[in-house]
Amino acid sequence: MGKQKLVLIGNGMAGVRCIEEILKLAPNAYEITIFGSEPHPNYNRIMLSKVLQGDTQIKDITINDWQWYKDHGITLYAGNPVAHIDIKGRKVISASGITVDYDRLILATGSLPFMLPLPGADLPGVTAFRDIKDCNTMMEASRRYKKAVVIGGGLLGLEAARGLLNLGMEVDVVHIFHHLMDRQLDLESAQMLKKELEKQGMRFLLEKHTEKILGKKRVEGLQFKDGTKVAADLIVVAVGVRPNIKLAAESGIQVDRAIVVNDQMETNIPGVYAVGECAEHRGVTYGLVAPLYEQGKVLAKSICGIAAEGYQGSILYSQLKVSGVEVFSAGEIRDSEVAATMKVVDGIRGTYKKITVQDNRIVGAVLFGDSSEGNKLLSYIKQGASVSVLDQQAGSTSADSDEDYVCAMSDKETVCSCNGVTKGAIVSAIRLDKLDTFEQVRECTKASSSCGGCKPIVSAILRVTLSSDEDIEQVKETVCACTELSHDELRAAVSKRGYKTAMEVREQLGWKKAEGCSICRPAISYYMGYLNGDSLDAVIPLADGTYSIAPRMHGGLAGSEQLRRIANVIDKYGVPHAKIGASGFELLGIENEKFKDVVKELEMPIASAGYGHPVTVAACEGLRYDRYALQDSIGMAVALERRLESVQMPAPLSVAVSGSPFHRAGTLAKDVGIVGAPGGWEIHVGGNSIGSLRQGQLLCTEAVDREALEMAASFLQAYREQAYFGETTWEWIERIGLIGIREYLFNTLHRAGLLERLDSERNIGLAMSTELQPLAALEQVK
Repeated sequence: MGKQKLVLIGNGMAGVRCIEEILKLAPNAYEITIFGSEPHPNYNRIMLSKVLQGDTQIKDITINDWQWYKDHGITLYAGNPVAHIDIKGRKVISASGITVDYDRLILATGSLPFMLPLPGADLPGVTAFRDIKDCNTMMEASRRYKKAVVIGGGLLGLEAARGLLNLGMEVDVVHIFHHLMDRQLDLESAQMLKKELEKQGMRFLLEKHTEKILGKKRVEGLQFKDGTKVAADLIVVAVGVRPNIKLAAESGIQVDRAIVVNDQMETNIPGVYAVGECAEHRGVTYGLVAPLYEQGKVLAKSICGIAAEGYQGSILYSQLKVSGVEVFSAGEIRDSEVAATMKVVDGIRGTYKKITVQDNRIVGAVLFGDSSEGNKLLSYIKQGASVSVLDQQAGSTSADSDEDYVCAMSDKETVCSCNGVTKGAIVSAIRLDKLDTFEQVRECTKASSSCGGCKPIVSAILRVTLSSDEDIEQVKETVCACTELSHDELRAAVSKRGYKTAMEVREQLGWKKAEGCSICRPAISYYMGYLNGDSLDAVIPLADGTYSIAPRMHGGLAGSEQLRRIANVIDKYGVPHAKIGASGFELLGIENEKFKDVVKELEMPIASAGYGHPVTVAACEGLRYDRYALQDSIGMAVALERRLESVQMPAPLSVAVSGSPFHRAGTLAKDVGIVGAPGGWEIHVGGNSIGSLRQGQLLCTEAVDREALEMAASFLQAYREQAYFGETTWEWIERIGLIGIREYLFNTLHRAGLLERLDSERNIGLAMSTELQPLAALEQVK
């Protein structure tokens, strides 16, 4: 008997995940054909915001590449959507006229962005934010225009706004309600989020009802019903989605809000199923990944003839990262609908926890700034756990609590909501594939590969599984899944063996992937750069292939001649964007062939990323303008930045100098904050203002300017030498211990050695900076 024919309409996450489950259960049962509306293989749509923000490339969010379809004998018609379903003839006809017969048909047509029916909505410059095409539209607009407005203050709108900020645009977010993310957050957490996003540069227009979009040949702005207006060169509409049911409705399949399905995900037509955002189960539609993957597993068993309990619906919850800030929300979070709430606010770290209780049972939760307890609280909500479980956790450490929770979990419980990975799947992978690092687990199971919010639980499962199987107490953390080496082992190998290229490193050290990945490639480049003094000072290209140049302005100061030179270069070379940051200008969108000429004509040192991340130093107004200043903050900032010029760091960091304990330069939330005091200077380290706010710790006090400068510089050199690539100062301090760092720096010989190596590398960097090549670093990485 030949294979039955299975057709999937929709090449998105839910539909293809169902196909993956079918291939696991019955790999040879079906001849599979997939039709997709986009000209791409299956990709992770929830990661589009990272592509827009410039953190990730399209290839990095691809779930199943072209080869995957070939390897599994799947016929894929990408960019060729189905136009008609012949229910009686059991065949589908594509937009290009391709006809395919089916025995089983799955509709996974997803949803469409809801575009507000406003006058002017059809003008050029108005776009949704839903797919790769929309991303490209927004990136293209950012090269020519500077002012964007995002309509919608939900998750999608805020992610779009963050991406547009990264592209150098000014961004206003318009929201109809009085607080952001009103479906996921309560008022307090939404206000904390708004404050954090305002620090990142977003502006908000809340409780605004859009009346029309202004413009003639292209969008020029918005007008609101209260008569006010806002200018815009680009308008992104992100107010929600609606199920894509047009094809089903035209084919006679029962629809309501979406395609109506039973517990087996089957429609009113035998042999025709629906899954994902286009499906309506028991009157409910779902837009989050976890329930869609749960539906896919149920449907796969049904299609493969495996008896199983049908889909019972899902508790709605969100575990997300909004512009770098961790957010979790589940269950009933409205105070008016519950008997009691418990709230914990940490203003120093910028975290918030709210747990709601009804009839002495946990029914909802909100986490902001730290979502590590999300999976645990979700489990309590699903179980209707007694509030007494919160008392049982009091006094336990986070790691102990995570491990206790993991031991109590059933194998069926979902750990990674983004990718629908259960505890049982992770445990099986660890044992069967002999995994012993978090990176291997992530690569093998996809758990924590999207937002990363479940990393603490995944790590706890790994620890518990390994210790129960082999009594291993400590888990080795490798650089990435491409290698068995830790950062320490990779750094030692690069230092001892003097490799010439990154390719040689991967070949000689047994990399599993010849080309490496987006995690290990920059790590190798960094270790080669600072250990071997390789000429890796090349500027890395931006997401669109152009380059950025940051003319260095020591201490954030600029003279009129410098500003004229910058303005002349912008005009002469047609630089599309000039962004003003805390410490100076950044010129964006410079073409490859113009790069060297721009650098030469600026006649200024450049603070652009090479094999690592450059250091700039901000300062407050200084003794002359700040009436409370006790020390010369500007002089210290200029001297420190000159000392660190052309030196690259393993992670982005912020350094600032305040002339007084009023911290006017935000010094308590910097990686290094130098603060003027009555007796000299205080040096604070390990602060953070990106994502979760973290206050720096006092490293030392110094009475003399020179000693304060040398202590700050030696701290940063020790961080360069000892931190792993991508590890922030606070993460390094937590790993090493502040007391150990102090003892190391207070040793005169150690400090002298650090400063000698710093100055030596600075001189090499200054010599190489005159020969900056825009593509050299890429060539070294390859």
